[in-house]
Amino acid sequence: MWGGRFAEGPSAVMREINASIPFDKRLWKQDIAGSQAHVAMLGKQGIVAPEDAQAISQGLDAVAADFERDGVPVDYALEDIHMVTESALAEKIGPTAGRLHTARSRNDQVATDFRLWTREAMDEAAAGLKALQAALLARAEEHADSVMPGFTHLQSAQPVTLGHHLMAYYEMFARDRARLADARARLNLCPLGAAALAGTGFPIDREATASSLGFDGPTRNSLDSVSDRDFALEYLTAAVQASLHLSRLAEEFVIWASQPFGFVKLSDQWSTGSSIMPQKRNPDAAELVRGHAGRIMGCMTSLMVTMKGLPLAYSKDMQDDKPPVFEAHDLLGLSIAAMTGMVESASFRTDRMRGLAESGFATATDLADWLVREGGVPFREAHHITGRAVARAEADGVRLDQLPIEALREVDARIDERVYDVLSVDASVASRMSFGGTAPARVREAVATARKALEEEDQ
Repeated sequence: MWGGRFAEGPSAVMREINASIPFDKRLWKQDIAGSQAHVAMLGKQGIVAPEDAQAISQGLDAVAADFERDGVPVDYALEDIHMVTESALAEKIGPTAGRLHTARSRNDQVATDFRLWTREAMDEAAAGLKALQAALLARAEEHADSVMPGFTHLQSAQPVTLGHHLMAYYEMFARDRARLADARARLNLCPLGAAALAGTGFPIDREATASSLGFDGPTRNSLDSVSDRDFALEYLTAAVQASLHLSRLAEEFVIWASQPFGFVKLSDQWSTGSSIMPQKRNPDAAELVRGHAGRIMGCMTSLMVTMKGLPLAYSKDMQDDKPPVFEAHDLLGLSIAAMTGMVESASFRTDRMRGLAESGFATATDLADWLVREGGVPFREAHHITGRAVARAEADGVRLDQLPIEALREVDARIDERVYDVLSVDASVASRMSFGGTAPARVREAVATARKALEEEDQ
């Protein structure tokens, strides 16, 4: 394409290192869409003849049909998806195809294609996370009353409900979707028409091409238009945060599925066996989701380092912007789908959860709170009294609610029979009625509010 300037062609190694078609062929639908919008504008503005614009548009439709049917041919000599498309178009309609590139550059072309693709990737991730939220809502409502130990430092802390625990992840994924929505709003400006870096002398209509491609308007600075990859970095940032949340949930499933915990049994669909140990039931899907988070973080770091010191406007380094974004997209989609499947199909061992909640002195804080409310004891003193009660129960090998009143009064004379109203795990969770608390009534309210919000999104 630049043969007029160069006497010799590139070396084989140069041809290979310079080519992006092996990976940017994924952009073919966006490249066709951008070209269709561009040629329609060129025809309307009288920059190309109406008959040429029509021939190019029909030719692009034919090229798209070929790509859809046969895939995109990988030709290193043509370098990228833009030249592969233009070459295929020339085979369809002849030299008229060369008019398509009027008033644009591959710099604004790829920036437009990549924005279109990333916008779709954001929408896809948001839809997947919404489906995961719906799965969490269903299971949270099912287990609004199911008592389990709540942990800090992975030590039994206070009893909560499984529904409350699952709703915590609903909130995390809600924030992930909000981040994607925010990033999408900033992305939604069209670089097409910025040309190589300085704009163009042709009387183009950038508002028209932006509108036809679903953008809110054109980008405002031609230099920034072709050199900006903030939209890709923001997508990766949102993908990393979502992957961290997916990894945390996956890690809990791995722990819960282990024999010492026994809180959950993953379905056969999301488990594997061992080649040597026939008894094994491994939570491999959850472990892979956990592992994918690290790879997605690596993708974000890769693009950040690529963009770190680039001068304006376009540099060839930016050809490497797409592989990490494509990889993160694929990994995130797999992780979301796998985690949704695990949530939907998991069998929760609520009997085991309750048993461990009752065995870890998880209602100790309730005893301290009772001393504050009913005995007028300062909390710090109540904390020490409760610690002595826990030590007594541990020495006697019983739960707090199994200590006889005489033993409790030996710890502190202000304790009376009413304390047993708060020492069971059921009483404990039921009392946590503060907004956002674990009380079953609050969990059901949270589920109802969340379900209504999801339904309103669809209206």
